[in-house]
Amino acid sequence: MTAVLFDFSGTLFRIESTESWLRAVLADAEVSLSEQELLRTAKELEAAGALPGGACSSDPVPVPDELTALWAVRDQSAELHRAAYTGASRRVALPLPGLHDALYDRHMTPAAWRPYSDAAEVLRTLHERGVAVGVVSNIGWDPRPVFREYGLDPYVGAYVLSYEHGIQKPDPRLFATACDALGADPRETLMVGDDRRADGGAAALGCRVHFVDHLPVTERPDALRAVLELIR
Repeated sequence: MTAVLFDFSGTLFRIESTESWLRAVLADAEVSLSEQELLRTAKELEAAGALPGGACSSDPVPVPDELTALWAVRDQSAELHRAAYTGASRRVALPLPGLHDALYDRHMTPAAWRPYSDAAEVLRTLHERGVAVGVVSNIGWDPRPVFREYGLDPYVGAYVLSYEHGIQKPDPRLFATACDALGADPRETLMVGDDRRADGGAAALGCRVHFVDHLPVTERPDALRAVLELIR
């Protein structure tokens, strides 16, 4: 293998919990809720699928009829992504109308994300071995600042983001764009992700595919290390 492509959310990084997400936004807005009300609201937001990256994209989300069409293409542009997730958020009553957009804005900040504990080691080792690394993500915003915040950006040779190309995984064209950007042969490229449908689309291009589980950071300490064995 001469190149490795990684998914972003649930693979290299994990978003904060829905409770932490809500607490941070309420604190910034200087809005107080009782602990019971806060926990209830966080649970409702989670059930609505309002937190981008909060679950594997293949997990079923109870999308209402009015959001179904939008949800299917939400990763094809920044506008669609915001509309889909704020639409999901607005199914839950919040103390102020502006909090729905504030929640969306929060999830795009580096503070909302943590890398998996073995991510830095694996990316650094691949870099040292001369293996090209790309990030291929279904997303509606630029995660490069998150990688820079945690010192991982120097190891990434290309970011191929669905909203910048108007197509989303599992469309093979997104993986082909990443391979072209890295100068890599798809047949010598490994795709690593948490979504068997979306990330599995790389197989149609001839890439090898490896899956990790979309789990909280504390529950998945070393799953990425298997990548180092696969590219020997």
